[in-house]
Amino acid sequence: MSEFAAVLRSWRDRVDPAEVGLPAGPGRRTPGLRREELAALAGVSVDYIVRLEQGRATNPSPQLLSALARALRLSAEERDHLFRVAGAASSPAGSIPRHLTPGVQRILDRIGDVPLAVFTASWDFLVWNPLWAALLKDPSEVTGLDRNLVWRHFTHGHSGVEFDDVHAEEFSADLVAELRQAHGRYPADRDLDRLIARLRAASPDFERRWATARVAAHRSSRKTMTETIVGPITVDCDVLTVPDGDLRIVVYTAVPGSEDAAKLDLLRVAGVERFAPAR
Repeated sequence: MSEFAAVLRSWRDRVDPAEVGLPAGPGRRTPGLRREELAALAGVSVDYIVRLEQGRATNPSPQLLSALARALRLSAEERDHLFRVAGAASSPAGSIPRHLTPGVQRILDRIGDVPLAVFTASWDFLVWNPLWAALLKDPSEVTGLDRNLVWRHFTHGHSGVEFDDVHAEEFSADLVAELRQAHGRYPADRDLDRLIARLRAASPDFERRWATARVAAHRSSRKTMTETIVGPITVDCDVLTVPDGDLRIVVYTAVPGSEDAAKLDLLRVAGVERFAPAR
């Protein structure tokens, strides 16, 4: 058995089904995840998981390896080992981390009553919960650069979201300042270089702000989501930074007991069923 097949099977066996929202129940023949459960979590076929564990499938893509690492709740060191034994290049030194740590995955799993999404240091979507998709545009409906929050803001605007004038200015300024911070921390990240070059060419507003060389962190804010199925909802936006992995957790909450909180509760019932959990 290859090292890749061995660690894949071993790590599958150690995942507690309850930890990933699956019923443990009596009569399970495996101590951890079944193959079909891992396949569903990673978004691949059961047959492909079988072939990987039997060593009959070779050269898995980096995208698949990343999906397996998230589904198996691997640490950063384990993820790097998975990539190495699969013969794939992990993220090169100096590039933006894209690995969802087990702790952040647990936060996403456990907090389902507020809209929540996880971003990289360059504001690429990594994962989100169904309530986020119900409140805003579902990120799974877009690809490429449109999965980047900064790109969407400066090239598509913020349709469906209302800011006051002060926040609109702060939001734009903070996004550019955070992207410059990321550029300083990850100078070897070619995707980030390309994103910045595309933004500078496509958006005079971004280019003007980039020229100021401001460096800062994104601040908390209040905004109104105007295009939900239950009507406008005003929410507070807080950004939590995860040092281990340099991730951003964005959380929207409404004032308890308010009309907006009631609408968010209604959206949780009426809107979430339209969306499957992001993986």
